[in-house]
Amino acid sequence: MKGNTQLTIWTSVAVLVLVAGLFFGFPLYNVYSKQMAGRAAYEEAVQNRRIRVLEAQALLDSAKLTAQAEVERARGADQANRIMAEGLGGPEAYLRWSYINMLQETAGQQGRQTIYVPTEAGMPILEAGRIANQRPAD
Repeated sequence: MKGNTQLTIWTSVAVLVLVAGLFFGFPLYNVYSKQMAGRAAYEEAVQNRRIRVLEAQALLDSAKLTAQAEVERARGADQANRIMAEGLGGPEAYLRWSYINMLQETAGQQGRQTIYVPTEAGMPILEAGRIANQRPAD
């Protein structure tokens, strides 16, 4: 009997120590878990900020490179136009060639017909189309 009583006392003491530990441990665990959750939220915010900065930097780099490409394209077009104009005998001849090239490219598109009639000034007659569309009065 003495063994059963002693076992009961030790079991009761162990249960009391366990309950006291839980009463003391749960608040500490809650504080710890909230600290860890706060740190995790802080690290997530820092990481999100880094991502936004990197995305903005990538957009800036892309815009700069696009602008540089446009400048180079414009320089190339300018150089090509100068070479073409010099090869044709000056800017007037280049513009005339460009106009004739445009007429060739657009001829016959969407039912259009282009008739080029050179005049003394090198200007096409634009009134001919308007007169052809008018009906004679009865």
